[in-house]
Amino acid sequence: MREGIHPAYGPVVFRDRAANHAFLTRSTMTSEKTIVWEDGNTYPVVDVEISNVSHPFYTGTARVLDTAGRVERFEQRYGKRSRR
Repeated sequence: MREGIHPAYGPVVFRDRAANHAFLTRSTMTSEKTIVWEDGNTYPVVDVEISNVSHPFYTGTARVLDTAGRVERFEQRYGKRSRR
């Protein structure tokens, strides 16, 4: 890899404000805000709106649309398409 063209890659804390959950990982993102982590070190912190802790798909609160019912209602209302 060429020197000097890649962003700095280091430890960053991502904090989900909705679920009051934070996790430490490595990223190229930076922030002016910092946080003291459980290990006593200070890391930049990036606030995110949603994470795996608060996302409806991962929490099991996602709703599945009834597409079969919609197709049947459409066919009842407008009839099935005839083949030519």
